[in-house]
Amino acid sequence: MTEPATSNVPEPNHVRQPISRPLAHHSHRVQLLHATASLLSMIVVALFILTFIAQPFRIPSASMEPTLLVGDFLLVNKMADGTLPVQGHLTQALGYREIQRGDIIVFRYPPDPKIHVVKRVIAIPGDRIHLQRGVVYLDGQPQHESYVAPTSGAPDFFRDQFPAALSVEPRMDPAWAARLAQGIQKGEYLVPAGCYFVMGDNRSNSRDSRYWGLVPRQNIVGSPFLIYFSFRQESLEDVSSLPDDKIDHQKDDSYSMQSFARWDRMFRVVR
Repeated sequence: MTEPATSNVPEPNHVRQPISRPLAHHSHRVQLLHATASLLSMIVVALFILTFIAQPFRIPSASMEPTLLVGDFLLVNKMADGTLPVQGHLTQALGYREIQRGDIIVFRYPPDPKIHVVKRVIAIPGDRIHLQRGVVYLDGQPQHESYVAPTSGAPDFFRDQFPAALSVEPRMDPAWAARLAQGIQKGEYLVPAGCYFVMGDNRSNSRDSRYWGLVPRQNIVGSPFLIYFSFRQESLEDVSSLPDDKIDHQKDDSYSMQSFARWDRMFRVVR
């Protein structure tokens, strides 16, 4: 029996249309799933970085000028096993090293560990330190510190001749004054094991190890490596209520949106 003549005639277009619609809908769903998966991956990576590798902070005081300015927002490499990440390009993710003189560190303020502070490491364990006319001497040798802001304001014997005027300095933490007196040898202070002597780059406007003491190794959080944003402002709204030189975690403050940004400081590496 022969086949009906109509069996070789192509089906009308309207017969095939219902097949194409599900395919288009499926393709849209696949694209949406891929986009969602990519977004979730980015969120997971960001959370991992903020939890284990980096942490955001902001600068409210002038104690680290000119290196760090009021209004700078920082990313801080967290310390691992008592060592800081190696700085520079990809190496910061590949290795760690011991804390060195000249490192900028974020640490928990020894008198109140809930507060975070940023300073520069000036002396490490075993160093003998003193200041003469504002110049830092380590083991009897003057240090050439290009990052230090010029001295301003009235002369301050204790600040610039540390620790020569120990007995007449009322601004010192009493507990630190007692420990400091025990560590002075021939006009120099010997930094003990496991501790670091830190100072601000703005020496004329910095409450640091001269006034409240040493930073224990376990208090160090990490090292700032990037300024990712900077607001052009003289001070933060709540700076009067902050303990001296405190730095804060990033917050979404409405007043910050009204300030002008320092665009040239965005994504600047901290040194």
